[in-house]
Amino acid sequence: MIKFLDLKKINGRYEEEFKQGLSRFLDSGRYILGGQVARFEKSFASFCGVNHCIGVANGLDALILILKAYVELGKLNKGDEVIVPANTFIATILAVEQCGLKPIFVEPDPRAYNITIANIAKEITSKTKAILVVHLYGQLADMAGISELAKSHELLLIEDAAQAHGAKNESGFKSGNLGDVAGFSFYPSKNLGALGDGGAITTNDEDLAMVIRKLHNYGTSSKFVND
Repeated sequence: MIKFLDLKKINGRYEEEFKQGLSRFLDSGRYILGGQVARFEKSFASFCGVNHCIGVANGLDALILILKAYVELGKLNKGDEVIVPANTFIATILAVEQCGLKPIFVEPDPRAYNITIANIAKEITSKTKAILVVHLYGQLADMAGISELAKSHELLLIEDAAQAHGAKNESGFKSGNLGDVAGFSFYPSKNLGALGDGGAITTNDEDLAMVIRKLHNYGTSSKFVND
């Protein structure tokens, strides 16, 4: 029998590197948000071509923290509508609802399964405040066109890039750098999978990054100071 996805085999070639990395991690004595996380954040930000990367627990937390940060900044308010693909994974919807926002489902292109400009445009109302694009199966949605549409209606443009690590558009820009902000998952079966769960947020928006960094650690701006 051939396994559909043999993660043990895929990761086996890196076993010695993993053991060395784990040894360094244990020796550091820093088990939460330590130097290895900071190095990964810097490396992944560079890989995506953005200024900021914040490591988080998983892809769901990435989306929740993005939306919560926008609420804190006053760019989203409870009850605002967020356009999402109707065929997305439940986590995308849970993030929207947990932040007191309303998901508006839009049908995707039946050939590529990604959300389309025409279908998004049909659902935009005065209550619409954001478009949450989900790249699917490593394929990018038409971000150039969607970005133009978002700007024309003054909407936030958020990428759910959980299945699109490293995917590039025709201009060479990668997922994570095609909207205002992006959420990634490193669930073991993803394009870039961890040995366990994990996630990240990428953005060029310095104010947004600052708020997200605070929110992902109890509102902390410095030790024992919780804004």
